[in-house]
Amino acid sequence: MRENNILQILRESRYTVVLSGAGLMAESGYPLLRDGAESYEIEDKYGYSYEEIFSSGFYAARKELFFRFYKEVILKAVDIPPGKGFHMLKKLQDCGLVDSVITRRIAGLEERAGCRNVVNMKGTVFDNVCPACGKHYPVEYIRESKNVPLCEKCLVALRPQVCLFGEMIDNGIMTKAAGEVEKADALLVLGASLNTPLCSQLLQYYTGTDLILVTGSEHYTDQRADFVVYGRCDEFLERLADECGK
Repeated sequence: MRENNILQILRESRYTVVLSGAGLMAESGYPLLRDGAESYEIEDKYGYSYEEIFSSGFYAARKELFFRFYKEVILKAVDIPPGKGFHMLKKLQDCGLVDSVITRRIAGLEERAGCRNVVNMKGTVFDNVCPACGKHYPVEYIRESKNVPLCEKCLVALRPQVCLFGEMIDNGIMTKAAGEVEKADALLVLGASLNTPLCSQLLQYYTGTDLILVTGSEHYTDQRADFVVYGRCDEFLERLADECGK
């Protein structure tokens, strides 16, 4: 489907929601810690898989290794800035073509690129809290701490406000994301197959007729979309933004 046809759909939509997936993040140079080659390197270096270390159980039982991994792997990856795709997404918002963005990624790439009305279903690394007194700490405090970062007041280990493996997404956040999808006329899925958790949790709430999927490779679930574009998400968004600006 040609971009100008999709652009027309977005212009006619009263409310458009974007589901921002791992593919868009990978185009910015972010490692796919769970599925990429990095997963083998993590297990070799730390003796545990990514899913094992980045879990609620590991945080509770082995905080020193958890935070070593968190600083060396998770926060190191966050040093990578948002790529072109996220900035093009912001341009589409500025054009009035995108109303809301939903993601399960924790690097805050959408907001760092300037996007508004972003629902971070699993939180972001930029918020950390003391479980005892509730004081919030920036990510810089975690980076600069030696070993396990402790609350200055309580001396209790801080808790990154992200959803770890083994935890359920907060009901309030899930309700907000579902509400955004429910009121969407057009739904734009970027860099995610329709069977991924991002989509499988939210597509049940979509009642529109313009489900647009942009993905780098074919998948058997693509047939569920109304329109499919194969290729890089950032290049697709750039073409849309260029057309929008004319």
